[in-house]
Amino acid sequence: MKQTPSPTPVVSRETAERLDRFLALVLAWNPTINLVGKQDAAQLRHRHLDDSLALLPYLPAEFERAIDLGSGGGFPGLVLAIATGRPFDLVESDQRKAAFLREAARITEAPATVHAERIERVRIPPAPLITARALAPLPVLLGWATPLLAPGGVCVFPKGRTADEELTAARLQWHMRVEQWSNPLAPDACILRLSEISRV
Repeated sequence: MKQTPSPTPVVSRETAERLDRFLALVLAWNPTINLVGKQDAAQLRHRHLDDSLALLPYLPAEFERAIDLGSGGGFPGLVLAIATGRPFDLVESDQRKAAFLREAARITEAPATVHAERIERVRIPPAPLITARALAPLPVLLGWATPLLAPGGVCVFPKGRTADEELTAARLQWHMRVEQWSNPLAPDACILRLSEISRV
């Protein structure tokens, strides 16, 4: 059952300036390595940046570090690293996108470490928070996330209109506590926070 969403967070002026630098880099690199679709570039702030910031109210109040899977153009992992100031490990197998993420982290001074490796092969310590956006159906996503999730940790995933079907499929393989909120920016989308995850 979807809960009432929190309002989109307001960030400090300094954070907003760093996010603006990040968006400028996305637009500069996009024609070369296709970080976002051509149609999305015109709505970059609303469709990608604000959608990533919408996850902030659902992150654990205190987390020492996080892992973002399939980071792509930095949504949501690099955005959340900038906004929270907490260390994020960004896992991205595409070497060109990984190079972009490293440069974006440098320019924005984000506390992010980029791992240019497939999720199944990456070797990093488990983290109390895992995020991913537009990466894979939930049953697959949980298979990738759980080996990297610290005990007692949570996964926060934005999902689209197929969220309920994905949850139904995932429950055939996984026990989990599910919290679900409507996405304030997209009426047919939601934000999932999953905890107490274990194999059936």
